[in-house]
Formats: sequence, C-alpha cells, structure tokens
Amino acid sequence: MGKGRFSGLVAPQILELSPYKPGKPIEELKRERGVERVVKLASNESPVGPSPAAVKALNEFAPKMNIYPDGFGYELKVAISEKWGVGIDSIVLGNGSSEIIEMCVRLFVKPGGSVVLANPSFSIYKLAAIAQGAKVIDVQLDGHGVDLGGILASIEADTSLVIIGNPNNPTGTSLVKSEWEDFLAAMPEGVVILLDEAYAEYAESREAVDGIEYIGGGKPVVVARTFSKAYGLAALRLGYGFAHPELVDYMNRLRLPFNANGAAQAAAKAALADEEHIARALRVNAEGRRKLYDFFDAEGIQYVPSDANFILALVGDGDALFEAMLDEGVIIRSAASFGAPGWVRVTIGLPEELDIFMDAFRKVYPRLKGGVE
Repeated sequence: MGKGRFSGLVAPQILELSPYKPGKPIEELKRERGVERVVKLASNESPVGPSPAAVKALNEFAPKMNIYPDGFGYELKVAISEKWGVGIDSIVLGNGSSEIIEMCVRLFVKPGGSVVLANPSFSIYKLAAIAQGAKVIDVQLDGHGVDLGGILASIEADTSLVIIGNPNNPTGTSLVKSEWEDFLAAMPEGVVILLDEAYAEYAESREAVDGIEYIGGGKPVVVARTFSKAYGLAALRLGYGFAHPELVDYMNRLRLPFNANGAAQAAAKAALADEEHIARALRVNAEGRRKLYDFFDAEGIQYVPSDANFILALVGDGDALFEAMLDEGVIIRSAASFGAPGWVRVTIGLPEELDIFMDAFRKVYPRLKGGVE
C-alpha cells in the first residue's frame, strides 16, 4: 500500500503494517458465491457453542447494560482463581487475550529494542511488536515445533521479550516440559517470556507445558489465556493473564478502564462453572481430531499432530485449495499468511461439519493436483 495524504502524521513503523485478516465470515461467502450451506472451519471457534449457563447469564445481565462494569473484575477473578489455583493478585483481565499480548509488548519493550518470536506463529505478536517500534527477530520452527534453542541463541543485548504460542498457531504443537525447563533456566536476566496459551485447554500431550506452573518462579513468565476458544465466547472478547503480582500491577497501570465488559464477565463466570459443557467441548474436539487424522491418513495427506482445535495439513497450494473449497461452501484457512503457502489450517468442527469438509476435499483436491475427479 502506497503512502497517502496523511502518512506523514503517522509513526513510521505503523506504515509497515497490514491490518490483521480474520477468517472469511459466513455471510460474506454467501453473498459472494451464492451458496446457502456454509461450514466455517477457519477461525478456530468452538463448534459446540457457548455454555447454556453463559447464555442465561448474558440474558440476565442485559437490563444492566447502562451501568459500567466492575473495572477490577472481582467476581470473575475469584472464579478464575478457584479454577486454576492462582492468587487473585496474579490475574489480569483483557479485551481478548490479544490485549494481554499487546499490554506485555507495551510494558516490556522499549522502542528500538528487540522481540524474539517463533515463526510461523500468530501474526498479532509481530504486529504488536512493530507498532511499538521494536525490532522483530524471527526464529524458524524446528520441524513443526518451537525451536527453544534457536530462540535462546537469537536473544540480543536489547531483547526484553520472547513470545511463544503454546500450543503454537498454526502448527498446534505444544512445548515439551523437559526442554522448556532447560530453556527457562538458561534464559538471560531481564527477558520476559510471554506464553500465549489460547488453546491450552485442548492439549492432550502428557509432556505439554502448563505455563501457570511457572509464573511464581525466578524468571518473569506471563501466561495469556482466553474464553474465545474452548469456552465458546469469542464474540464477547474476553481474555485473562497470569503473572507474578508485581508484573500484574504494572500491567494494570496501562490497562484501559473497563476493558473487560460486564456482559463478558457475567458470561465467563457462568461458563467456568459449567464443567459438563467444557468437558463436552473437549470431547467433541478430541473425537474430531481423530476423525481428521484418519481422513488425512487415508488420503495420503501429511499433517501435524495437534494439541489444539485445528490441524495443519500439507496440500501443495493452500490458497488454491482455500478458493476451491469456498465454491463448495466450506471455509478453511490458507497458511500462506503465516508464511507456509503449501499448507492449510482446518478447524475441528462437529462430526457433520467434518463430513461436509471431507466430501468437498475429495471433490476438489484431485483436480488441484491435476487428477481426474
């Protein structure tokens, strides 16, 4: 994009950025392609939807929309504290976990300093760092997992923040506990580690790292989590972070007033209490994961075993498959935007949604390979 009339008024690093591009909305696809039935497997949303208890709490909250929410979020923090066994003074709320990430960048990174990221990973990490005027140091994945040794080797004198997705997006791989603890022990003083654990609830690997276990140690670790994924509250934009109380105090100093809205707080508190619903969401995800594994195995498609609610699959041309699947009413995500153009990311949906995806894939993929349908 070229420079515009007002570009001279904007901080130079902002001109380098492109807006974050979410997955294609269902209604947009219906308008563009004239399809009636659409299955969206692009944005890693929960296919089972929100807890009925959360919906009830949201409806009950509606008459109070004229009142500002509790800016501290006391009742929700108590619920989070009881759920995860973390002191209330170690919890900070955010407008989605993206705000927790942005707060950490603003708090810990000086303009001109550097941030170390795994690549590919969630694009918001890089966007937030560049907007802060930081230098971004990308460390390529080791296979499909985060290269912790490479991250250590890439830390420079001006590095103050390392951001790691755990599980990583778009690969779905978790950090391994033994490797992580060696990495943490070797981390230089003065470097904060932010673990983005948006998909942590889905992790099944026995050796997967749970970042909450490390927030009270000697190294500064911040953990970002969200109600958008497993808890099915994406539209309400509510995230939360765990860290040492001193770090939480600093984060609260730059947190915007009332950043966690009242409706979201009410629904999230109810969602946390509905253990039956979250258990169903995780069960549906685990079953769908196995179903997609079996499908890709049968089709001879390489994929990355996942600890998240999506699977990354190698298809040759991710953009071409994305476009072809749109004509079949199926929205997936090309991984080209992550720097992996040969891959697509498929959200794990309901069984019937996966059946539709598989039928559409069998129809269009042979054509893209040059085969005969």
